[in-house]
Amino acid sequence: MSFEYDGVPVLVMGTGMAGAASARALLRHGAHVTVVDRKDGPALQELAAAGAKVVVAAQPPTALLDGVRHLVVSPGVPPHDAVAAAAVADGVDVYSEPELAWRLRGPDAPTWLGLTGTNGKTTTVTMLASILRAAGLKTGAFGNIGVPLVDLPAGLDVIAVELSSFQLHWSSTLAVPAGALLNLADDHLEWHGDFAAYASAKEAVWRAGRAGHGRSIGNLDDPIVAAALARAGGPDPIGFTVEGTPAGAFGLADGWLVTPDGTQIIEADRIRPAGVHNVANALAACALATAYGVAVASLRDGLAGYEPEPHRNAYVATVDGVSYVDDSKATNPHAAAASLSAYPRIVWVAGGQLKGVDIDDLVRSVAGRLAGAVLLGVDRAQIAAALARHAPGLPVVDVARTDDGAMGEVVAAAAGLAQPGDTVLLAPAAASKDMYHGYDERGDAFAAAVRTLRPAAPTEDTGPTADTGPAADTAPTPDATGAP
Repeated sequence: MSFEYDGVPVLVMGTGMAGAASARALLRHGAHVTVVDRKDGPALQELAAAGAKVVVAAQPPTALLDGVRHLVVSPGVPPHDAVAAAAVADGVDVYSEPELAWRLRGPDAPTWLGLTGTNGKTTTVTMLASILRAAGLKTGAFGNIGVPLVDLPAGLDVIAVELSSFQLHWSSTLAVPAGALLNLADDHLEWHGDFAAYASAKEAVWRAGRAGHGRSIGNLDDPIVAAALARAGGPDPIGFTVEGTPAGAFGLADGWLVTPDGTQIIEADRIRPAGVHNVANALAACALATAYGVAVASLRDGLAGYEPEPHRNAYVATVDGVSYVDDSKATNPHAAAASLSAYPRIVWVAGGQLKGVDIDDLVRSVAGRLAGAVLLGVDRAQIAAALARHAPGLPVVDVARTDDGAMGEVVAAAAGLAQPGDTVLLAPAAASKDMYHGYDERGDAFAAAVRTLRPAAPTEDTGPTADTGPAADTAPTPDATGAP
């Protein structure tokens, strides 16, 4: 299917990274572009200079749709937005930047290998890119990871594409030839409306598989994903699992990641970041690369050489026998559960924006591992209430402040609750925009606060302390299979 934009009126909503990149791409293709944003700024001014009509409006009027054939929305624009809903009702073609990039592909475009899921997307997409590079391919990780797909550099062979539920919801023709769904759990319900709509958006990564001209890949250990894969994955779906080695699936055998035919790829304890969820991510990356034709040797070399992304179960330091770990990317309960299950005794740093998601099941499941909790952020009271129900008597510190010193107070409180051998784990189970620009800034603040801690001075009658906890430069080692 080809799309012609020369002389076509298009409205672009939002001038963030994706919106501005979309507007520039449409201008290059001759579209008559109108850009609307709620406030003025350099991006709007640059687009106006490039030939776009710009509109600043706190509440964009639906009259902006008059004569428009296409509406390109920034990923954060929800289905219930007044302009987006009016456009859908009027039959305007509504989509986001990845769909636009798919429509603008030329004959020399690289192959897209796509993946989505509630958690693990960026880890998996960067693992996949590492594998593809190990195979000697010109590649990179793009999409929701930060680099707009409309701005791909020339000369790429194949790309690893991270796709969010927002982006997939606002797509209709995007059909990656191999797509993986990592997992599904409650998230972004305030945006989608309910879990069914959220899951349906995620399953769009299998659009090509459903149509019979692509490969659908899914997590057999996630009952919702496994059922969806069996129901709608199309011909020859590929599964991955850390529970064993079922026929036709990537799995684990004798401590090794293995292909469906049992060929050993790499030892599970060499996967970084550590943890069973990251072994699953590595298997998904292997499945996608294999669907493209990558050999087992490159799967091994790519995973062995992989450098983990920041703020994902990242060791920061050990002070007085207490290890500090930054998993700020755990922005929902499902993600937090993965890291919380990897350590035997934890002082939990949690809180932020829960996004309409219930925290109760997570707290119930990890209560036995908790030595204490320090809570921050707008929805911390909900976490405190769940802790009172499922971990009565647990020491809990509530940090109400939201200024630059908040994380310093949080880390000091956590250090006061922890004993040698414990892990202070930032796994917020919530988004960060109530206090920070993003999860990365939150993680940086945590790490910076940890680095201000000073070891307690030994008393004269204190004997050797090396055996009371991890050494000062030793990271905790969560088991690759998830056992404490």
